[in-house]
Amino acid sequence: MSLYQRLDQALKEAIKNQQPVATSTLRLLKSAIRYREVDVRRPLTEAELQATINTQAKQRREAIAEYTKAGRPELARQEEEELSVLLSFLPPQLSPEEMAAAVNAVIAELGATGPNDLGKVMKNAMARLAGLADGKVIRDIAQQRLGS
Repeated sequence: MSLYQRLDQALKEAIKNQQPVATSTLRLLKSAIRYREVDVRRPLTEAELQATINTQAKQRREAIAEYTKAGRPELARQEEEELSVLLSFLPPQLSPEEMAAAVNAVIAELGATGPNDLGKVMKNAMARLAGLADGKVIRDIAQQRLGS
């Protein structure tokens, strides 16, 4: 079953089971997908769909951080619920240990030695770990390993 079909099926079930958070989250996601399709003027590939879902998930993570910092736990909780709905359509994320091992492998392959190599490391690491890890976490690991 394609990701499009899974999204449609999940939306139908959320409406049928009267799950307001899942319904609104999936409607917003489908809207974001439609906007992206209009931008590229064609249906999205599976990888582009996953990238769109990742973008939406990243927005939720940032909102959770902002609401928590502002002392609004009820809004942060709602964003966490929406994030869990979005994450159910993505492949499982790598553990921090797996991300560190992958970044170390990229550093070893490239022979990176210092902060000046961060761009090359990030480019290769993001290509290898696309959809499996958060770019911010990968950057933090790479900076730590390269001593920047």
